[in-house]
Amino acid sequence: MVRFLVLALLSLAGVTQTSASPTQASEPPNPTEEQPPLGTGSLSFPWSHLRLPGYIVPLHYHLLLHPNLTMLSYSGTVRIELQVQNNTNWVVLHSKGLRITTATMLDQNLAHLSDKVLPVLHNPTHEQTAIFSPRVLSGGQKYFLFLEFGAELGEGFYGFYRSTYRTSSGETRNLASTHFEPTSARMAFPCFDEPSFKANYSVSIRRSRAHIALSNMPVEQTVVLDDGLMEDRFAVSVRMSSYLVAFIVCDFRSVSATTASGVKVSVYAAPEKWQHTHYALKAAVIKYFNIKYPLPKQDLVAIPDFQAGAMENWGLITFRETSLLYDPATSSGSDRVWVTMVIAHELAHQWFGNLVTMQWWNDIWLNEGFARYMEYISVNATYPKLRVEDYLVDTCFAAIGRDSLNSSRPISSAAESPTQIEEMFDTVSYNKGACVLHMLRHYLTDQVFQSGIVRYLRRYSYSNAHNQDLWDSLANVRRSFKLYIFYYKLEHCYSSRQAAKNANLYAGEHLDLTSMMNTWTLQTGVPLVTVTRQGSHLLLKQERFLRTAHPSDPAWPSLFLWHIPLTYRTDTSTSIHRHLMTTLTDSVDVGEEVGWVKVNVDMAGYYLVHYDGSGWDDLIQLLKDNHTALTFMDRTHLIHNAFQLTTAGRLSLDKALDLIGYLRSESHTVPLLEGLGYLEAFYRIVERRDIPDVTQNLRTYILWYFRDVIDRQTWSDKGSVSERRLRSELLSLACHLGDLPCLKQAQRSFTHWLDSNSTLPADVAETVYSVGAQEDTGWASLLQTYTHSLSETHKHKILSALASSRDTNKLTRCVQSSILEGEVIRTQDLDSLIAMVARNPRGHHLAWSYVQKYWSTLVDKFQLGSFSIRNIIIGTTAQFSSTEELTEVRLLIFPWQYHLLSEASQLRVTEVAMDNIQKNILWLQRNLGTLRSWLDQQID
Repeated sequence: MVRFLVLALLSLAGVTQTSASPTQASEPPNPTEEQPPLGTGSLSFPWSHLRLPGYIVPLHYHLLLHPNLTMLSYSGTVRIELQVQNNTNWVVLHSKGLRITTATMLDQNLAHLSDKVLPVLHNPTHEQTAIFSPRVLSGGQKYFLFLEFGAELGEGFYGFYRSTYRTSSGETRNLASTHFEPTSARMAFPCFDEPSFKANYSVSIRRSRAHIALSNMPVEQTVVLDDGLMEDRFAVSVRMSSYLVAFIVCDFRSVSATTASGVKVSVYAAPEKWQHTHYALKAAVIKYFNIKYPLPKQDLVAIPDFQAGAMENWGLITFRETSLLYDPATSSGSDRVWVTMVIAHELAHQWFGNLVTMQWWNDIWLNEGFARYMEYISVNATYPKLRVEDYLVDTCFAAIGRDSLNSSRPISSAAESPTQIEEMFDTVSYNKGACVLHMLRHYLTDQVFQSGIVRYLRRYSYSNAHNQDLWDSLANVRRSFKLYIFYYKLEHCYSSRQAAKNANLYAGEHLDLTSMMNTWTLQTGVPLVTVTRQGSHLLLKQERFLRTAHPSDPAWPSLFLWHIPLTYRTDTSTSIHRHLMTTLTDSVDVGEEVGWVKVNVDMAGYYLVHYDGSGWDDLIQLLKDNHTALTFMDRTHLIHNAFQLTTAGRLSLDKALDLIGYLRSESHTVPLLEGLGYLEAFYRIVERRDIPDVTQNLRTYILWYFRDVIDRQTWSDKGSVSERRLRSELLSLACHLGDLPCLKQAQRSFTHWLDSNSTLPADVAETVYSVGAQEDTGWASLLQTYTHSLSETHKHKILSALASSRDTNKLTRCVQSSILEGEVIRTQDLDSLIAMVARNPRGHHLAWSYVQKYWSTLVDKFQLGSFSIRNIIIGTTAQFSSTEELTEVRLLIFPWQYHLLSEASQLRVTEVAMDNIQKNILWLQRNLGTLRSWLDQQID
């Protein structure tokens, strides 16, 4: 993969009417010739579906916008060139919250079709607008729709919205920016806001001399208007979906460089943060798969108010400041990894999503799964010292965590309404999508995967694709590659009869690949493969893995069947053995002499493994005797699988705890943190449930068992990224557990920071701040520093510390001021703050009560179904572990849904939240007694 992925470092007077009950129409309404004038009272909305009709296709938008950053509003015009497929009198497109004042229909020579006022109807429920043309629009002809419109700059994070930043002198400055994905371009200008309606865009923006304007393409001409305003006219864009259009008016500064292929890359930020843009410029990626980047420029812009991490607008990528700006003085090693990965993700989208776009949002994983996977491949190729492959296991473990709940969904799932579409941007699309691609790459080989992806990108450039199109591209390449290898071998050793047999076999592999991948993308869940040793054979059984299943639940194996590319390694060979499992039960011959077997080598496959009989005992002994016989990935995979199985009641907890008994000998960060992470999770759940004996014993055990590795940590930023990650997470846990040496050192560092106004080592700053925040004076000093800091990365560390206070009055102050004011703590950080407070044992009930009290306010601030709303729901309920809490959440969540959702369907995230609580309840029922007994034995 690294061979083929090269990363280059940068050296209208219309009447408006709302139709309460739009009429059903699956085809264009019957067209008529020139009609007498019709008042809108005699017209009803002509379209009743959520998705737009397909009989009119946009070809080219000519968009002019004039934002007023003082009045916080804007006006605009758009002339849309249309291709009409069938005769009709209606043009139906999207519009939300816009005041359309004029609507005019022109023929292809720009002559008016009618001198009458064109009626403009709205269906707010579907966010659609319909324009009636008294003269029929003929199929096969082109027309122009001209609209004048205006709106206020949005107060949230979608459409064309207002953002602000504060200078070091305290001045607040406005800017206007956009965020359209998935369904918010309609909030900025009337458009055909669906991914399949690709078109060209000619954008012009009026601004004052004090500002600059940015859009997808470079400025082609700037004109000085009579009123002194400037009008920037941008070059015509390539064909693209509406959600990729972007424009910004601001006073930012930038750094730029030009690549060897002539692409100008620039990074923009607020003037006083300009010095933190240089790392992003260096990290930019501009060449993928030997397919040239098609635009003449690429801008990366740090937006002060931004809900997501970043957005891949073609040629104008927007970022949250913490995802783009890097300050070596206040950014940790993990911060650097994060910035590098986000940049790689968004630049991967310039091909996966922008050049080739999914046909509809049900296949958003074709965008997000690919971009997530390319993060690891591209960054690993360019910055191998960042060891980003260490984080891939976390990505797949997160996917399994979601996929092992009843509330999961297939990768490719139905989504129609904006809320349903918004919810598609989740762990399944991103993480599971990436991990399934990782498995497929290993199954097909790098060369076939590479060539197939190149074929896919070239075949569907500037177009849209489905799941099947990807499988076709990969299968065709694989078949060609196999036949080439076969005929090459035939020339040297094979008979013609064998050649014919193999050629027929390979000719059928298209169907095999489609069938195989459909089990991963059209089916919910993650498989569990149970391995039983019987003589020289491994007996294999597959089933869906569920952490919330009861032992008494009826078995349902026949409902789920995957085509699993199994891999395994034994003690008798260094080779990786492969087997495609396509039935519920299967077997492989490993030989009588084999001692141990490790299935799913380096976790290349997206499945869990349970070793029946003596299998786990053999692996436990292997780790004690010689853990390096397995790779660090295999060791991490064993730890993860064992503890997942204990949650599901498939493996005793003491067996999993025995498995990590070797960790004192572990020198690799990833398995060490994986094992420690489970112990920390157990501690937090018993701490929150106030189970004193288990809490105390587990605290004592962790600090005793990991004493040596804790003591080896330095309070600095020295070492590799992996070493810095370990230091940051380990010292944070040690201080949380009340480790006296840790607390003393953190307090000394905090006092020195207060007295000297120096900069703390970034890797330990959050831990030091959290210790200092427990005292009144320390908390107040941190709040003051937070208020005046210009670094969002630094502020995030302080915010975490403020939310760790044991004083509920201080926690209340944080949450309430953020919800009601949003000035000191930005609204974009509100969901993170609520989750932080909920994680605090003193704050979980407080956070939950505020979510209940201010739910309507939160939904007004964030779109329902957005990541922020999902983060708030999951964050406030993740620590709940009693049947009483489950009942409370069930009673409170469901009224929210039915009161606030326009559609009757439920938010998936509410089901996920209740599944998580059920999982916690079952974990305590199954494992608390075992944990107590095991700890008693260790402490004695």
